[in-house]
Amino acid sequence: MRYSLVLVLAVALLAGCQKSSKKVIAVVPKATSHLFWLSVQAGAVAAGEEYGVQIEWNGPASETEYPRQIQILDSFISRRVDGIALAASERKALVGAVDRAAAAGIPLTVFDSGLDSENYMSFLATNNYEGGQMAGRTLARLLNGNGKVAMIMHAPGSGSTMDRERGFEDVIKGEFPGITIVASQFGQSDRSKAMAATENILTAHPALDGIFASSEPSSVGASLALKSRSLGGKVKLVAFDSSDGMIEDLKAQVIAAMVVQDPYRMGHDAVKTIVDKLNGQTPPKRIDLSARVITKADLEKVEVQRLLFPSAKKQ
Repeated sequence: MRYSLVLVLAVALLAGCQKSSKKVIAVVPKATSHLFWLSVQAGAVAAGEEYGVQIEWNGPASETEYPRQIQILDSFISRRVDGIALAASERKALVGAVDRAAAAGIPLTVFDSGLDSENYMSFLATNNYEGGQMAGRTLARLLNGNGKVAMIMHAPGSGSTMDRERGFEDVIKGEFPGITIVASQFGQSDRSKAMAATENILTAHPALDGIFASSEPSSVGASLALKSRSLGGKVKLVAFDSSDGMIEDLKAQVIAAMVVQDPYRMGHDAVKTIVDKLNGQTPPKRIDLSARVITKADLEKVEVQRLLFPSAKKQ
């Protein structure tokens, strides 16, 4: 009886040791609701399976819930996870938490959106400034270099979208003197607020020729506003990111073009940098990913299908 009890305890202890031997990598997105972040999650989970690490995914419901994201990050730091991948919702608010991770000796990769600190291992993101430039040149081409345009921005302090907006403005002001940016408003990472912001601009500028929306919720809100006023195709909309509804709007030409990232790869490669560090390698300090402009004519291309529908990817 005593031998059997000892054997059971030994087996349980061995199982516990085997369970704890798997490295835990926490992935903290800006939010968990938009398709972009679900695609990031799919890539991170695929990397976890590929490299034999446990992925713990947790983020705030909304991209403007900075205190909640800090709380989640601090919880992972307290648990002493083996690594963290973080998409910072606000470039200043998350600095203290990132510094605490560094002080705890936890390798941390910042992905998607930068912050005002160098106290991290790697930064992996779309070249968002370049993406904004792509959007500017695309909209200018659609307008033949002339017209009045507006920006539906994302949210104050969001590094990635601020870079897109800056890239767009620099291109329009520097390369296309026939185009004027007449208005810009924040959508606050909310489709309804972005729709209202777009409607306000359309009311103030009824002769508007084009719109650049710098994120998925801003793009969806702008598209909804154009459809509600039967302006789809009349006001040229260049969107950033994608969703199922945005793809349908691209087919219907309510959206003239989308600048699309590869969130699946972003999630996968963010996890890979941490795995590499845990295996004794030194990941690059900065890894830039390129965006791509997609129009209705591109939708049937195989590589575009893989980019727009990342759940179909296989590792």
